Amino acid sequence: MTAETSRQQQNNDEGQGFQIFMTMENLIDKLKLLDYEEEFIKVLKMRPLNRHYFALQSNTGEQFFMFAALSAWLIRKCGISFKQPEEDDDPNSTIASILDALRNLGIPVDFSPNKLKKGSGVYALQCLNSLVEKAFTVKNITFKKPVPPVEQFDSTQTFDEDEDLELDIDRIEEDMALGVSDVDEDNELDVDDLYLASAFMETTRAEEIIETDVTAEAWNLELEKVVPMLKVSIKSNNTDWRSHLELMKHHQSEIHQISGTVSSELKKFGYEIEETMRKVSKREKLLNSQFEQLLSQYRTLQEELSLVNDKYREVNVGVVERQKILNQISENLESTKQEMEERGATMSDGSPLVHIKKAIKDIKKEICEMDISIAVAEHSIVETKLREKSLQTHLVRTSGMN
Repeated sequence: MTAETSRQQQNNDEGQGFQIFMTMENLIDKLKLLDYEEEFIKVLKMRPLNRHYFALQSNTGEQFFMFAALSAWLIRKCGISFKQPEEDDDPNSTIASILDALRNLGIPVDFSPNKLKKGSGVYALQCLNSLVEKAFTVKNITFKKPVPPVEQFDSTQTFDEDEDLELDIDRIEEDMALGVSDVDEDNELDVDDLYLASAFMETTRAEEIIETDVTAEAWNLELEKVVPMLKVSIKSNNTDWRSHLELMKHHQSEIHQISGTVSSELKKFGYEIEETMRKVSKREKLLNSQFEQLLSQYRTLQEELSLVNDKYREVNVGVVERQKILNQISENLESTKQEMEERGATMSDGSPLVHIKKAIKDIKKEICEMDISIAVAEHSIVETKLREKSLQTHLVRTSGMN
């Protein structure tokens, strides 16, 4: 790998490292468009996110909970019901639920779920950005290109230049360079004011002709006295292309002045880096040649370790299955022992026999009472029959006598 390609790779790595901060700042701006400060921060009573919250890893537990809570809020924004996670929830189940919701929304997930456990980094920002974009689609939020304001110039303000009132700016600048820079600000004269004064005098001249008795020599003497006291301040206009052009020329001249020394220093650094890279490559080759035997032994030992681990996994699977069978047999044995103890307790207990004897005694008593009742009933029946028979015989006798 040459020095140029190595420098290009280094620049790419630095650009990728800076890109995560830009992504986080864009995410904050997008969340503000979704009004997350009112609907998320104040409702859950959390601290607002800073500009680099998910870009840097600081507190893994706090960042993961914030990532899960924010993802749940965005998923609900996309129209899918999602339970608000708690701090004591299982991280694996929370991540699985979030990834399932992403797949249901049609967002591709091409990374391992373990990448989201730390709650920060590229993959966390990728999930949040995808959810925000989906929420924008659901809420019909679109972006347009910025339209710069159109500068409007007042074309009505036109000033006529008068040769008699023209001011020699070069002469004034020379006088100012000689030490007339500390004049009172009340005596400052703006170029725009000069133009306005000239326009005003033009209009007044058109109305009437001013006649004066002052000679030209007196005007020149007065002008020579007043000129050192005049200070022309030219207002800088940031929108003027002339000022931009002058600034660009100034920067270009500075760049040309610096480029010579900088290019020589950069070439020097490039040569030093190339020399260092050559030394590093030679050192790597030397180390590889010295430790080649040890590396081969390490590889063989690592292969043997992998074989032993495979055998251990196979044996462990059999042990686990046998352990399950043993637990099942132990449970059956315990249930059988409990049943035998219950039956033994019932067999040694004499209370059922006592209850049976008591029941037999009660039955005999009831039978005796029933026999007495039957005898009384039979006696009543016999007595009734005898009465009927005696009544019939009496009736027969009375009828025979008649």
